[in-house]
Amino acid sequence: MDYNQLLQAAIEARKAAYIPYSHFGVGAALQDATGHVHHGCNVENAAYGPTNCAERTALFRAIADGCAPHSFTALAVVGDTEEPIAPCGVCRQVILELCAPDMPVVLGNMKGDMKVVTVSELLPHGFSPEHVNKA
Repeated sequence: MDYNQLLQAAIEARKAAYIPYSHFGVGAALQDATGHVHHGCNVENAAYGPTNCAERTALFRAIADGCAPHSFTALAVVGDTEEPIAPCGVCRQVILELCAPDMPVVLGNMKGDMKVVTVSELLPHGFSPEHVNKA
């Protein structure tokens, strides 16, 4: 699957967003090693803290469906923003934990703008499992 197709899958996933408070929908599409795409959308909560972002929804869904961490080949995220959207800090940490450092992350918007970065570029000098395992 090319990056444009993955971005289109994220746009489709965005349609399922539950966003009664912010009205700001985000979609994510995560491709696994078999080529299957796991969709994610943001799901809000009145307490805000329990809200889950699209990127984490896609990753957690894939893990719950039996995918192994670090078995993913690409992630796309899209929002209705002027520039290509980027994951929040919490999502960057989860992406760092569950994806390979060199995995492509496609940042996009509803206008079709796209920027491709790696997991390492999203969170340089991140706190990784290797830090915990050294203790």
